[in-house]
Order: sequence, then structure tokens, then C-alpha cells
Amino acid sequence: MDTQPTASHYIGGRPTEDTAGAPLVSFYPATGAEIARLHAATPAVVEQALSAAETARAGWAAMTGSERGRILRRAAEIMRDRNRDLSILETMDTGKPLQETLVADAASGADCLEYFGAIAAGLTGEHIPLGADFAYTIREPLGLCVGIGAWNYPTQIACWKAAPALACGNTMVFKPSEVTPLGALKLAEILTEAGLPAGVFNVVQGFGEVGAALVADPRVAKVSLTGSVPTGRKVYAAAAAGMKNVTMELGGKSPLIVFDDANLEDAVSAAINGNFYSSGQVCSNGTRVFVQKGILPSFLDRLKARTEAATIGDPLDEATNFGPMVSEAQRDIALAYIAKGVEEGARLVTGGGAHALGGLFLEPTVFAEVTDEMTIAREEIFGPVMSVLAFETEEEALARANATEFGLAAGVFTRDLARAHRVVAAFEAGTCWINTYNLTPIEMPFGGVKASGVGRENAHAAIDHYSQLKSVYVGMTPVEAPF
Repeated sequence: MDTQPTASHYIGGRPTEDTAGAPLVSFYPATGAEIARLHAATPAVVEQALSAAETARAGWAAMTGSERGRILRRAAEIMRDRNRDLSILETMDTGKPLQETLVADAASGADCLEYFGAIAAGLTGEHIPLGADFAYTIREPLGLCVGIGAWNYPTQIACWKAAPALACGNTMVFKPSEVTPLGALKLAEILTEAGLPAGVFNVVQGFGEVGAALVADPRVAKVSLTGSVPTGRKVYAAAAAGMKNVTMELGGKSPLIVFDDANLEDAVSAAINGNFYSSGQVCSNGTRVFVQKGILPSFLDRLKARTEAATIGDPLDEATNFGPMVSEAQRDIALAYIAKGVEEGARLVTGGGAHALGGLFLEPTVFAEVTDEMTIAREEIFGPVMSVLAFETEEEALARANATEFGLAAGVFTRDLARAHRVVAAFEAGTCWINTYNLTPIEMPFGGVKASGVGRENAHAAIDHYSQLKSVYVGMTPVEAPF
């Protein structure tokens, strides 16, 4: 398929180009072939996008929720109709297997547009009786929002930010990751086709300085970032300087606790999904797998056998279920952590290096006999590297699971449901799973605590992060004063 977009940016309802911007190239991670050449936004392009979003703001906010929702639902239908083409584009941009992108990327984006399109008409305030007087609240849009995306789920993340923002009556300027620039442009085209007014959703490409310029602009009311903790700290600080609203969806080093009574196959499946889906490049991954000692040998045996049965190859082949890393930089980071794990004394169960295919392909890697102080158990790797840690008691597992600066996600496997609920209540994490892992339906809020972020995406909770309440007191009686 033709992966070269019409232009680098999408502003005011149409493709926009400025070749004066620095080159920005997208590569197919499986082969290293160039699939698109774009340009980063110049200051003039950034200004054009912000101006377009500011100009469109009043008209979009003045539309009814029903009208806005109808457009979002139309866009969802278009995305579903084109799911295969969008999935192929996503695979070529990220390297993720087509088997995965067909169900987890544009499909999730369409679900998000549909969900927020469906609730847009019901975003109302409330009436508050106060005796003879009364009060009411008005739910208002924040204004111009900036979305900054990550490279692991580019289309999904664009929708997760755009859908609630637009449903609430905001406009948005979205900057994709420079590594994966293509999906957001398709989303912008689809929204225009669905009837979105010009300027309501704009896409600009670029590196860190483009994101910084967007965040610092005084016209911006809200910043939503998906990215690493170090990037999040910088963006959060910059937004705070302007008293802007923020949603920060950052990284993690999430625990998955497997008790002796767990269903072994289900627990192994969850560990595989929570470490090797998207070649391990998922922020909520359960990369610290705590396994109770009674089940540990059986767990490792099954995990090794199933991991070594992965089908690794061309991501465009639907039989492939494990693809390459997204970039050389990310591959090298993962390899360095694997070397560190070996150096610090962890036992390599399977994998441990570059795959025979070469390039950006790594072997899915499992370490056992990992201890809490090892680097691979403390730092986010964002690659296919699983750490398995042994434990004896529930109290011990919880204390160790929570001993981290991160708090994005956590999971527990046990047949004892009282224990399951007790454990998730004690987790210091924003998104938890019982007897499953990494399922993120749009209907459920998603986000973290501690260093893993601020705010929530998805579900009705996202509405509170893209709107504000105006309170109105209505006096119906004479006004008294002391003098």
C-alpha cells in the first residue's frame, strides 16, 4: 500500500506542508525500509495549527452534544470499514504484527470514538435545590487542548485523546511521536470526512521542541501526554507554569502476582500478554512476575515452552505473533538491560539476545531468580524482557510489589476471590486486573498513580479531565445585609 501521506501535517481541515521543517522519516521496523518522508513543523506551522484550533473553538463548543456525538460515531464507522488498511499502516509504522493491529489499534480507536460519541449528548450539569433558592452547574469545555502521543499505539492514543476532548466541545492540536507519524494523519482525514468542522482536530509532526512549543502556548488550556516518566515530568512542569490542566499517562514497572492456587495456563498466558505483546512495548506491562514458590517450577516450564513457540517473522504475515522492536534505539536499550540482567546474576530461562532474523528482532526473554534490587526489576525496559521473582506469603508479595516509584498497573492470579479483592485493594496502582491482564476496554478508566501519571483516560472519568464545571447560585428571595 502507499504509505506516503499527502502532506506532513493536517491543519484547518486539510493536508498542510512546509518543507522548511527538519526531515522526519518513518521506517518499516521489520526491514528498515523507508515508508514515508515528512517534515517537522516549523514555528509557522505550529502557529497555523494553534490559530486554526483557536478559531474553530467557539463554533464547535456552540454545537449540541448530539451534533458532536453524531460526527464521532460516523468517524467510528469509517474506521471500522477501513480497519484492515489502517491496521496494515499501523503495522508498517510500528512493526507490530498485523495479527495484533487488526484487533487492538484502529479497532480500539473506533470503540473510543463510538463511546464518547454516544455519551456526548448526556454531558449535562445538575440542579441543586437550596430551599427557596437553587443552584445549577454548567459543564463547559476547557478550550484548546494539546495531545502528545507515544509510538507504541499511535492511532489508538490519538483517538483516546481526541474523542473525549471533542465530545466535550474542545478543539485539539495533536503531535504524534516522530517515530510513528502516520496513523494520526489518517484519523484527521476520517474525522473531516465524518463532518468535523475545519480546525477542530489538527495534527502537527515534530520532535521535542514542537511539543514544547505547543505546551508553552498561552492559548492552550489542557495538555494530555502519553510517554515516559522523564518526559512527563518536563511536560507537567511546563504545563504547571501556565496553570494548564493535564493528563499524564506515563510508564510503569507493574507487578503481576501469581499464587499457588492460580490456573497455571491462564497465569502463563497473562504473563506472555503482559510482557511480549507488542514486543514488550506497552506501558502497563506486568514486567515483574511474582510467582509463589509452590507453583514456580511448573510456571517456568510452561512459560519457557510457550515462549519458545512464538512465531517470529514478517509482521504483515498474519501467522506472525511476535514482531521487531520499533527502532534501533529501543532495541539497543533492551539489549543493554538483558546484558545487565546476566551481569547482576539473574538466570536466563529463554531468549537473551538478538534474534536470528537480525535487524530489530529480539528474542522474547525470560529471567528467573531475579531479586528486587536488580536493575531489570527496578527500571522500565519497554522491551520483551520478563523478570520472574519468587515469593512465599501474600504480605511479602504485596510489600515487594508496591516498593517502586511507579504505580500504573498491577495484576493478581488466584482462585481465592476474597484474597484477589484484598490484594487489589492493597496495590498502589491505578489500573488492576484479577485473573487476566492488560485488557483496557474504553468503558473502564485507565491511568496510574505515583510517578506513573495524573488523571484518567477512557470511560466517563475522562470527561472530568476535558471539561470544567461552572456553578451558578440563583437567589429567589430578598438579599439581607448586616448594615
